Amino acid sequence: MLTGSFKYATPTESLGRISHRCRHRAWTFTTWRPLQTQSTAETVPFRKQLKDEAKQKKGDAWKATVGASNKTVRAAVLENWELTVGLEIHAQLYTEHKLFSSALTSASEHPNTHVALFDYALPGSQPEFQRGTLLPAIRAALALGCQIQNRSQFDRKHYFYADQPAGYQITQYYQPFATGGRIALHDHDGIAPEDSPAVEIGIQQVQMEQDTAKTVLQPPSVAMLDFNRVSHPLIEIITLPQIHQPQTAAACVRKIQTLLQAVNAVTTGMELGGLRADVNVSVRRTDQGQLVLGQRTEIKNLSSIKAVEDAIVAERNRQISVLEAGGFLTSETRGWTLGTTDTVKLRGKEGEVDYRYMPDPDLGPLLINEHLVARLADSLPQSPDSIVEELIRKHGLTMKDAKTLVELDDGRRLDYYDLARAEFEALLSRYDGSIHTEGAHDKKSGVIIANWVLHELGGLLSTSESAFSPDRVSAKDLAHIVLMLDMEEITGRTAKQLLAKKFHGDTRDIETIIKAENLRLVHLPEDEYVAMARELLHSNPVMVAQIKEKGQTGKLGFLVGQMMREGKGNVVALKAKQTLKELLGLTES
Repeated sequence: MLTGSFKYATPTESLGRISHRCRHRAWTFTTWRPLQTQSTAETVPFRKQLKDEAKQKKGDAWKATVGASNKTVRAAVLENWELTVGLEIHAQLYTEHKLFSSALTSASEHPNTHVALFDYALPGSQPEFQRGTLLPAIRAALALGCQIQNRSQFDRKHYFYADQPAGYQITQYYQPFATGGRIALHDHDGIAPEDSPAVEIGIQQVQMEQDTAKTVLQPPSVAMLDFNRVSHPLIEIITLPQIHQPQTAAACVRKIQTLLQAVNAVTTGMELGGLRADVNVSVRRTDQGQLVLGQRTEIKNLSSIKAVEDAIVAERNRQISVLEAGGFLTSETRGWTLGTTDTVKLRGKEGEVDYRYMPDPDLGPLLINEHLVARLADSLPQSPDSIVEELIRKHGLTMKDAKTLVELDDGRRLDYYDLARAEFEALLSRYDGSIHTEGAHDKKSGVIIANWVLHELGGLLSTSESAFSPDRVSAKDLAHIVLMLDMEEITGRTAKQLLAKKFHGDTRDIETIIKAENLRLVHLPEDEYVAMARELLHSNPVMVAQIKEKGQTGKLGFLVGQMMREGKGNVVALKAKQTLKELLGLTES
């Protein structure tokens, strides 16, 4: 027996209501459940209990043996199967207006306050294509190496769900605005060792489409709808099924996200919900000459890079287990939750016939002028790969640090680094009255600033669990601190103290803090370094023996720390280490 009532959301309400137990708009269902009866416990004879316990012990031992052998077999079984993955990546375009209405796009405004009549699918309302939404879409497609089509069209994809008020989604199924393209992935992008040193993934097409409403669940049985997101412009990037390793699939999503952010085409990355991925997974036997791809399933709405990799691993293992056991796979849509090791069936997979694609009769063809495409292509910013190459070649950064700078905080950390490095060079020129040319000095300053931006400032952000903001410590203040350290006006310990003070809100300038708290380094003469080091070595004979006889040079760090503590902020770590090495008779390395 079912009972239910419904209520339609109106534009005056802050949120619409639906039940998450069914697909019918605004229904809330309550089901009757049969009462559970408790069975009476039977008395078991003692002799039978002993027999049952003995059988249980044997059974547990057998399961443990089988389980261990299955783990061994699993690695061998995987070698007989080939995984194939295709990606469908949905990205919110960075635009002022929605795709088919003049309503403003909104990610954080009060629910249902940026909604036009067409967004609610009210009778008589019609779509009106907003031409400005096309520009970031073209930039994104160009960044992916796609060919922009002069003529494309919009189609209706019919399905009913409460977050799609019209009963269909407007997309580009038959004639997308961009086709072709490729993504080049290398070892430094994090691809699987099996794909080393590089792999190329083809892009089938890029299409524009409208987003759905945002659903906010209120357990146990109510869902709220925010129509601000309806018709937010999306692009869907569809790759060819050319990925064969879960790790490489995750690297591909990460690389696409970086490319879209680099050309300012999208609002945010996956971590803030501006990009989500669907993965199509299939397996086929390689030890029996199977040529065609296996039955694919789709895993929907993955919202992190880790989720992409882990969900593919889970679905690959499930499909292989089913087929190895003699079962068969069906076309279906599945879900995956972070932290789990299994995918779950959501529904049978709809096909082209189920969606009843048709050209949208209310929208004409989309015509794109080739001169517009050329102009946008000429104005594209530097690609992330070329930026990484320049950071390594020109500024001396490691591959890891260069990629981290490019990928962190939607590129804002890289902008901060560039500004801090420029401030450092300007301060240095004024400090010693000269202009430094590119070369060894440029690499030195680039490495020093990168270390402080990524590791020292990054450490404070991690410890305080704060999001990066360029205003927390200005680029000029950070450059000033690093310059004082580089010129040996302060010690490394003092430099970290200064950074922490600015990070936690000290509004005084760097020079004022140094003078007020007497932090400027008083350079000790050579003989004081030697005397301090001799006394330290004399009081630690065991450690001296370990360093000289066993080559445990790592213990020098402890001795340097002791000298710095003894020097009360006036001992330079590098000078202390050099003095200790000379007294120990160690060669410079």
